[in-house]
Amino acid sequence: MRILVMTKPVPDPAANAERLGPDLRLDRAASPTVVNGNDEYGLEAALQLVEAHGGEVAILTMAPASGVETMRKALAMGALRGVLVSDDALAGADIPTTIRVLAAAAAIQEWDLLLGGLDTSDGAGGAVTAGVAARLGLPLLSAAAHIEPDEAARTVRVKRLSAKGYDLLEAPMPAVVSCTQALGTPRYPSLKGIMAARTRQITTLSLADLGADLAPADRQWPSRVLAVEPPPSRAAGRTVTGDPASQAREIADYLADRRII
Repeated sequence: MRILVMTKPVPDPAANAERLGPDLRLDRAASPTVVNGNDEYGLEAALQLVEAHGGEVAILTMAPASGVETMRKALAMGALRGVLVSDDALAGADIPTTIRVLAAAAAIQEWDLLLGGLDTSDGAGGAVTAGVAARLGLPLLSAAAHIEPDEAARTVRVKRLSAKGYDLLEAPMPAVVSCTQALGTPRYPSLKGIMAARTRQITTLSLADLGADLAPADRQWPSRVLAVEPPPSRAAGRTVTGDPASQAREIADYLADRRII
């Protein structure tokens, strides 16, 4: 089984050093980078599937050239090779451009399953994995909590998180799966894996390798940040007093007035 996992370098949430630059873009030099959390859960699921069924795991990343260093951690976990899409023309790329570029890069790889995080900690758009599936014209199995492929039947079954519990989805392979934390805790790279990651191949692709028309030449992205404002200050709370019955009525009336219940 061949599994390709999309991974993104993001500012380390534990560093608490995120800040915006003058152009209202995230200043990525202000914080160390790590593999996006939900991508790591997808990578762990991919590694477990290959351990059970055989095959290989590869990773696909769109990032500056420095993204190689973050990719090494994913390789140290057990992925066998990496593909990095890196081009100066992609600096500041928006979500639609990211989708087009990743889909173009995935289209020239060989895989049975394409995995990606449900969203990213730096953007939280939650659209890239679904957009890549749509761009490739392949089924999307979203919010996966469990992945079960059937190589003989060339299908994959996913247990998907839903508001009421779980949905069971099935689709033919190749297919795209968006991954959640419910897939299991990512493993720590072993010393052997860290040493092996230094020599594992990372192929770098430019826009010229994929199609220069994937990004606007003038970097006028279809979507961009126009303004940033801090959230409004939190209003003072309201204290409910009296006997339990009157408190319950007051709370119920408060929620009903705001159509919460």
